Amino acid sequence: MNRTAVKITDEELVFEIVKTNNTELFAMLYDRFSTVVYNKCYGFSKSKEEAEDLMQDVFVRLFVKLKTFKGNSKFSTWLYSFTYNFCVNYVQRNSYKKKEKVTIVTDQIKENDTAFDDIDDVSLLELKSAKLAKVLNKLEPAEKMILLMKYQDEKSIKEIKEILNIGESAVKMRIKRAKAKVVKLYQVL
Repeated sequence: MNRTAVKITDEELVFEIVKTNNTELFAMLYDRFSTVVYNKCYGFSKSKEEAEDLMQDVFVRLFVKLKTFKGNSKFSTWLYSFTYNFCVNYVQRNSYKKKEKVTIVTDQIKENDTAFDDIDDVSLLELKSAKLAKVLNKLEPAEKMILLMKYQDEKSIKEIKEILNIGESAVKMRIKRAKAKVVKLYQVL
């Protein structure tokens, strides 16, 4: 492997891959990001094998879609968003996942919305992890991932905003609603 190739930035590597369609350079990109992509896929999957398959599918699709990266953000942020969207679409296509969804009447959320204003992060994190894992599996994929981005991946509101391509207030509201849903589901388990 060329020493100078190792020192190039992710963005330079991506632009070179797009320009040359060089599969060896793509393999270098794969080496740099396969663990990160696998970990994101694992959050959406039921097993290590399914996560591995998902990761491979992400990279196959990525090779085709790489030319859509314009360099307006860091490549790692763009890839995180690409992986997130791919996995959300995957989960929504699978009917066995859809059967696990829990519906909460929106009127109940609206009535009790002010009760969740005071939920602090410490209270959310103090919930027992086994029970919390069950609750997280009952959330919609988008709700689960925004909480995982915030609390597991320790992404800032600004980073989540960039990944999801939504406004800062929308990120805060989605996190607030997802936290409220977690607390509500946790109480009935």
